[in-house]
Amino acid sequence: MTASCLNNRPAANVQDKQCGGGNTVEMETYITIAIGLLTVVLGTQCADNTWGGLYPRESESREVRSLDGLWNFRLAPLEDPEKGFREEWYAQPLRKTGAVISMPVPSSYNDVTQDKALRDHIGWAWYDRTFYVPTRWQEDKQRVVLRLGSAHYNSIIYLNGVAVTSHEGGHLPIMSEITSGLVYGQENLVTVAINNTLTPETIPQGSITYHDDLTRYPPGYFTQSYNFDFTNYAGLHRPVYVYTTPRTYIEDIFVTTDISGTDGIISYDIITATTKIGPKRLNDAPGCSMKVLDKDGSHVTSAIGCQGSIMISNASLWWPYLMSEDPGYLYTLKVAVSDTEGILDVYPQKVGIRTIGWNSTTLTINNKPVYLRGCGKHEDADIRGKGVDYPLIVKDFSLLKWLGANSFRTSHYPYAEEIMDMADQEGIMVVDECPAIGLSGFGETLMNKHISVMEELVHRDRNRPSVIMWSVGNEPRSDQAAAKDYFSNVVNATKDADGTRPVTCVLSYDKKTEFAGSSLDIILVNRYYSWYSDTGHLEIIKLQTVTEFTEWHELHNKPVMISEYGAGSMPGLHTDPAFTWSEEYQAELMLQNFEAFDELRKKGYFIGEMIWNFADFATPQEYNRPGACMKGLFTRARQPKLAGHLMRVHYWSLAQKIDNVTVPEGVGRLGSVYNWKNL
Repeated sequence: MTASCLNNRPAANVQDKQCGGGNTVEMETYITIAIGLLTVVLGTQCADNTWGGLYPRESESREVRSLDGLWNFRLAPLEDPEKGFREEWYAQPLRKTGAVISMPVPSSYNDVTQDKALRDHIGWAWYDRTFYVPTRWQEDKQRVVLRLGSAHYNSIIYLNGVAVTSHEGGHLPIMSEITSGLVYGQENLVTVAINNTLTPETIPQGSITYHDDLTRYPPGYFTQSYNFDFTNYAGLHRPVYVYTTPRTYIEDIFVTTDISGTDGIISYDIITATTKIGPKRLNDAPGCSMKVLDKDGSHVTSAIGCQGSIMISNASLWWPYLMSEDPGYLYTLKVAVSDTEGILDVYPQKVGIRTIGWNSTTLTINNKPVYLRGCGKHEDADIRGKGVDYPLIVKDFSLLKWLGANSFRTSHYPYAEEIMDMADQEGIMVVDECPAIGLSGFGETLMNKHISVMEELVHRDRNRPSVIMWSVGNEPRSDQAAAKDYFSNVVNATKDADGTRPVTCVLSYDKKTEFAGSSLDIILVNRYYSWYSDTGHLEIIKLQTVTEFTEWHELHNKPVMISEYGAGSMPGLHTDPAFTWSEEYQAELMLQNFEAFDELRKKGYFIGEMIWNFADFATPQEYNRPGACMKGLFTRARQPKLAGHLMRVHYWSLAQKIDNVTVPEGVGRLGSVYNWKNL
């Protein structure tokens, strides 16, 4: 989506009629639905958002107000997707231009009603609500910012009928300074138009197929297909805030850490800015200072300057869960910007002091080898879809720790900042993945978009101690020759954005015919032996797995780990002997994999295992899945299957062997019933 904003409506018919993978019909209204290939034209000149700003946090100088709650909502008609722009729905409350329903924010809109058309909608959806801002904000000459945690996929944001920003891509935050557009003492109207259409040039990719056989389909009939197997939930998935800063404010903070003996080193770079709105107070360039507080809020040390390093004697390091008695230790940097008259702005930045290292065989945290025990996950739950849900966040981390896991991958997109905050404070390591799943084609336009997404993700998460690795994608068609230069460029751009962490991409194609692995720091591979191949033949898992990962290491001379393996199981389905889709088959498959992992770990270059998946999750309507991917250790309601109990025994056993922890009482109490060998 372009950043040009001229006429308050999208320009029609600038895309090719062939949107990928099917026939088309000569109907302009259906062609314009594919926003990923549209040139969107809005109202006043507005910039496409590429940086969501520091997370809204209150301080002595900042005030944060939530706009979460029930918003007004309406779908654009499939047969007339431009109607909202043509009739200028953004210019007044939606309820004045037609019927609306209430829609909770944050949430996906798909599953909150009984309406099939809403669940399956492809195209534009419209949200709005009104809000007041205190007149004292105007009196105090405050800068005011609107921030959306995410809007999936393409979005246009209006304030009081004027487009203030736009954004392509879900999962990352959107920010716009709105000071000059606010009305004080009266209601303000915020409107968000969202389009969930995916095309061959969006990330992730999808395609629109137009069915022109009028003997089988009605006129103008089209379908959306995807390069992935999870539900393409849409909506305002994350919190929406209005917050203030002073006119001169802290724009950005960049932190890196190191250790020297028992001392910790925090290097920092503080970016300040001054809004263009209103008179400037500053006569000189702003100065910076900071206080370092420990986890209890006690003062540790102070520093002056917008760039520099701080040495903390006998520092408490950030350690992963079960590698320390006090995992996830976080200091707080209270960063302040001042002029000759005093402090202007204050922002609290959490910091975990730790180092990451890697070589041809090993990944280290604080110079200690680390073995990843984790899961692939999804942001997914009943009714709310991908909407941020605080009880669910707490529950999921409780279950990860119950398992004895120390890590997860944000498959297959960046997760909410609220989830990432929890990972930081709980000491759970994260492989941070962008939305590039199942990519193919590898043209320059896609590559530039991919690089932009990675830069945006790194910008958001670079200060997080929990993030130990960047993943530029999952299961790309890396057997295509164009993938070699493509991934070399994407990986190098990611390293340019942050050189302190290894960069990977989760691979699935044969090592002898794929082209992405040579560019990566660590090799992550998905393999489903005895599920997608040799189904039912559990006895060959160990041989195939050991052979496979040994060859990956020998080919690239890099650390390797398995990023997905597993089998589906229907909760409550039991068979003896084990049979596919039973809980016993899922457990037996895991046991065979565990034996392979034990042998690989002894070789010194196998650095971790992540099962697919943490919990069952919603999928598109398919004949081969009963409404969900059933590979979870837990049900979608977060109740453990037999596999969950088995994994708990396995991961705690590994933690005992590797990190010398004490296994909690009760772990493995089901072992005698199911005869879990070697555990």
